[in-house]
Amino acid sequence: MAGVSSGAAGEVLAARFLREKGYTIQAANVRSRFGEIDIIAADTQYIAFVEVKTRSEGALYAPREAVTPAKQRRILATAAQYLCSHPSPLQPRFDVIEVVTVPGRPMEVAELNHLMGAFDAGDLGTAF
Repeated sequence: MAGVSSGAAGEVLAARFLREKGYTIQAANVRSRFGEIDIIAADTQYIAFVEVKTRSEGALYAPREAVTPAKQRRILATAAQYLCSHPSPLQPRFDVIEVVTVPGRPMEVAELNHLMGAFDAGDLGTAF
């Protein structure tokens, strides 16, 4: 995967991690007029809308810090639109996967954190 961006590499690594944990990847890079969701995955109980953030070791900020309240609102709106066109009996959950890679090696994971329920739907919860 020479020349791959760290963000794209992080999404590949996160999808692989989710599959290994028993999730089914339902969609990736889902776009709407509101924003984008990196991965939509499901297990037996949840449909997880996953934001993947990738940083190199030694970065000044934790990857999760890039998932700002404004970014969360865009993910929530995109998830609501996705569920309108792809109804699911599963409970929606909003996760963040932090991928920390070895400097200069975007496909070599130094650390991966799956933050399940990293944020909630707030007022948009009624949309679900």
